Amino acid sequence: MFRVRGTFFFFSREKLRLSHFLPSNRPHENPRIFSASTMTRKSWNFQVRELNKKITQLIRSGRLDEARTMFDEMTERNTVTWNSMITGYVRRGEVAKARELFNEMPDRDVVTWNLMISGYVSCRGRRYVEEGRELFDQMLHRDFVSWNTMITGYARNGRMDEALLLFNSMPEQNVVSWNALISGFLHNGDVESAVAVFERMPERDAASVNALVSGLIHNGKLEKAEGILLDSEDRVNGKQCLLHAYNTLIVGYGQGGRVDDARRIFDQIPFYVDSKQRNGERFERNVISWNSMIMCYVKAGDIYSARMLFDQMVERDVFSWNTMISGYVNVLDMEKALQLFNKMPDPDTLSWNTMISGFAQMGNLEVACDFFRRMPHKNLVSWNSIISGYEKNADYEGAIKVFILMQAKGEKPDRHTLSSLLSVCAELADLQLGMQIHQQVTKMLIPDVPLNNSLITMYARCGAIIYARAVFDEMNLQKDVISWNAIIGGYASHGFALEALELFGLMKQLKFLPTYITFISVLNACAHAGLVEEGRMHFKSMVSEFGIEPRVEHFASLVDLVGRHGQVEEAMAIIKSMPFEADKAVWGALLGACRVHNNVELAQVAAKALMRLDPKSSAPYVLLYNMYADVGRWDDATKLRMIMERNKIVKEPAYSLVDSPT
Repeated sequence: MFRVRGTFFFFSREKLRLSHFLPSNRPHENPRIFSASTMTRKSWNFQVRELNKKITQLIRSGRLDEARTMFDEMTERNTVTWNSMITGYVRRGEVAKARELFNEMPDRDVVTWNLMISGYVSCRGRRYVEEGRELFDQMLHRDFVSWNTMITGYARNGRMDEALLLFNSMPEQNVVSWNALISGFLHNGDVESAVAVFERMPERDAASVNALVSGLIHNGKLEKAEGILLDSEDRVNGKQCLLHAYNTLIVGYGQGGRVDDARRIFDQIPFYVDSKQRNGERFERNVISWNSMIMCYVKAGDIYSARMLFDQMVERDVFSWNTMISGYVNVLDMEKALQLFNKMPDPDTLSWNTMISGFAQMGNLEVACDFFRRMPHKNLVSWNSIISGYEKNADYEGAIKVFILMQAKGEKPDRHTLSSLLSVCAELADLQLGMQIHQQVTKMLIPDVPLNNSLITMYARCGAIIYARAVFDEMNLQKDVISWNAIIGGYASHGFALEALELFGLMKQLKFLPTYITFISVLNACAHAGLVEEGRMHFKSMVSEFGIEPRVEHFASLVDLVGRHGQVEEAMAIIKSMPFEADKAVWGALLGACRVHNNVELAQVAAKALMRLDPKSSAPYVLLYNMYADVGRWDDATKLRMIMERNKIVKEPAYSLVDSPT
């Protein structure tokens, strides 16, 4: 029904045709009716177009539900309306809702069919691909997009035989068809077939070369990629179109540590200093070329060469500045990083975060905090960087204060934030705070393996070994070697030697390869349980069975194990056999064993070594003094006290850590 100037006109929707609005030769027909109806139809088309634009805008901004509401309220729709709504559902992966609209749609065009096919084939799983193929077979008229979409769908799901069969059955292939097949083979790791298809191509474009080069690089075939790139220069219309492939090859060589090869490719791209010589259509370096090469040098630690290139750049973007700043931060040259940061035209959030991390790594928390306070826009990485900085510099109270401020500002923590805080709780042995953080972990996210490992470590350090074991057991098959090390170390450090050794046996039974950290805990467990022979056996198997070279920590544990049970002479022999110099832990273990078993002669050797390694520590003086007093060697005890006074060695007061509920 239409209303024009107070007059109503009724048409059934089925009979409403263009002929109603065409001029008639019959004299009795009113030309005024045609004019009014034509104006109404134009107005209707305009309204539908405007509504279609609004629906498209809503979909692009992620407001799909609002778009659907507007779609449902429309009394008249055209094909574009339906296709727009189907596109929204397809892009969001809601294929079932897209199919409902597809089935309800009164008139479909080839775009509609292609949209629905692409929706199915973009989903993983054989069923979805079959649904797409069923629609493909029902199409009366197919275009290149229909064929290419179906080929891509088969390729994504690893069904290259069917993709190739469909490709060969095409009435005519275009460049996109060939590229889809090449990309499919590369996606499935079949480099030889991809190259064979590429060589059969009757006509290639830059996209073909770029896709093949990128795929070959991804599969580690760098020389082959370079050969194809250089061979294609004369076969592609415009060498400048291959710049993307050149840049990708630079990155590929850089990621493989082959910086010289990356530089060789970089040097093959012309560089024009004079802006008049530079031309957007000419084959020449762009900012991505420069950034890629600079990144290669930064990753290799060659900051000098990176800076040389950076200074030659005519035009720099934010990525150029950030890459160079991060290079200086990586080598802890914060002076140069700060100079560059101060010259940077518009530092972004990444620039500020990089500076915060750098100063925190250097232990300069004051400057790091100053940057954090001054930065105009903080994101989650900013908060994580400063919290991690406090934690790494052992200012645990500071880390907690920043976390409280972070929550007050309404910033939600992520797994990195919570992992840092769990480390803080472990160092403070603050079980109450650790359990609160655990509650946040449970409420906010699904813990991954590293986060669960942090929980195990926190509970073990806080003495709550039962809670640590509960987290470990809940991980089921998701455990890694760090999980095993954390729980074994927890049991060993709290004197549960048999439980630690039992878990070590289970770890080997389940084919987890122990690390040097595992054996430190195992040897400590043997020392606590008095299992000298078993400890020796594990020490030997570490080398013979697992190929782990003993470190100073292993020798310290072995000396403690042997000496603690009265075999101090053997402990001394172990120290003499070490391939490197003993540290404080080794000599401390020997001195402790000598104190227990009253071996004054070896105690003197161990104490002198400790005095040399740590001149300010009072521990060796006090222990040796007490041993002299125990055996009545008062002259030696007096001399030792005089040495302490002369060297201004002050006995350190003892303290205990008490966990208070308030």
